[in-house]
Amino acid sequence: MLLDGQPIRACLVLAARLAGRSLVTIEGLEGDALDPLQDAFAKLGAAQCGFCTPGMILSARALLAVNRAPSAHEVREALAGNLCRCTGYVKIVEAVLAASHDSESLSPAEGERAG
Repeated sequence: MLLDGQPIRACLVLAARLAGRSLVTIEGLEGDALDPLQDAFAKLGAAQCGFCTPGMILSARALLAVNRAPSAHEVREALAGNLCRCTGYVKIVEAVLAASHDSESLSPAEGERAG
């Protein structure tokens, strides 16, 4: 989840502490088309079992909100709190870098819904 634009571990936050704050889950990126990060993950084979994918995408979204052209090292740092046992992270980093080239559509959409 993104809480006020920052990735958090949903299991460690009490719901009562969320009142009046901005909250986005992976479902909040839903729209008529895939979010550019979701699209890049699918096209580049970055999603394997799918267990870590929401956390990876939301952490990458938070990074790209403040750094539209990150280096591979910066992407790895931003994703460091997310564990993936299926991949060596190469495809995940490639997907984030590819999505960063489509940074215009990574801006929070008007009325982006929290999910």
